[in-house]
Amino acid sequence: MNQVWENGEHAAALTVAEMRAADAYTIAHFTPGRELMRRAAEGVHSVVAWRGRTAILAGGGNNGGDGYALAGILAAAGMPPDVFAVSEKLSEDGRFYREQAQARGVRILPFNGETSLSGYDILVDCILGTGVRGKVRGLARTAITRINAAKEAGAFIVAVDINSGMNGDTGEAELAVCSDLTVSIGYYKTGLLTPAAAGYIGRLTNVEIGIVLPETPA
Repeated sequence: MNQVWENGEHAAALTVAEMRAADAYTIAHFTPGRELMRRAAEGVHSVVAWRGRTAILAGGGNNGGDGYALAGILAAAGMPPDVFAVSEKLSEDGRFYREQAQARGVRILPFNGETSLSGYDILVDCILGTGVRGKVRGLARTAITRINAAKEAGAFIVAVDINSGMNGDTGEAELAVCSDLTVSIGYYKTGLLTPAAAGYIGRLTNVEIGIVLPETPA
């Protein structure tokens, strides 16, 4: 675990392995994963100046689950986004929030090679998490390329937890989302703070969701 400065105070930066261990420890002893996912989405919702039309690109796993939870929150606030499903492989918690978002009127559309992201003011990247190593392939690669093209055309890009395609430990990427804002969840990932990541991130912030480090007393 490394220490970084945030708002004049020390903040922890974790490796991918350390973050996974902290997640597992917190879920096992303190807070259910579904609640952590909700808190992550609430945190992202609180730090973005939402405007116009929003689309969320959701992959599988917890990163995609965060996107579906965020979609439900936006819909409840009267700003329903469109969600493009880049993967149908979801965790149980992710599927719960997908169904909740649908019940609140969110359109969930399949992402494919013909999908256009034009016409959206804000795009939210919830495609890939911190475990990326090497080259991104398939629909995820197409989605990242389309997001970057939309940014060039004027869309505001929000990356949730980490920019899809980026190595969470090193910040390196063969191809990654270029964000205007990256919202790290729980703790900063060491890769986000490296020179390699700097070219992909406009602004970086972290939202605290109650992750307890294994060595921290209850």
